[in-house]
Amino acid sequence: MVKTAIIYYSSHHGNTKKLVDAIAQDGDVTLIDAAEQKRADLGQYDLIGFASGVYGGRFHPDVLDFARKNLPEGKRVFFLYTYAGLGSAKSIAAAAAEKSAVVAGEFCCKGFNTFGPFKLVGGTGKGRPNEADLENARRFFHGICG
Repeated sequence: MVKTAIIYYSSHHGNTKKLVDAIAQDGDVTLIDAAEQKRADLGQYDLIGFASGVYGGRFHPDVLDFARKNLPEGKRVFFLYTYAGLGSAKSIAAAAAEKSAVVAGEFCCKGFNTFGPFKLVGGTGKGRPNEADLENARRFFHGICG
């Protein structure tokens, strides 16, 4: 089995945490909350994931900072994210490129969102990520571990 670490940030409704928890059930996966842990030796991992909601088109600053400070050169990485409108992994991909990382892939899905005016209408993406999203995340993970 591929030894994996996933560095994540999840707040509000726990959308991203649902994804990383679903993946962690299936293998040798260490979860690192970037809001609580700012440093870690990632040299022992074969595969490193970065997971976040998308905030203003970017991964959360805690995840970006963690990648810039802790990602060893040339590691194999992947990205997970949840989004309300448009999603993108460009910000974390740029941070990984600074370390010459090899990108194995990315997985994204809608997440429940009640930010700003969306709160007035009860939010968007209700019920997301759902069981189908979680299963798709697990399939994605198994596909890049193979």
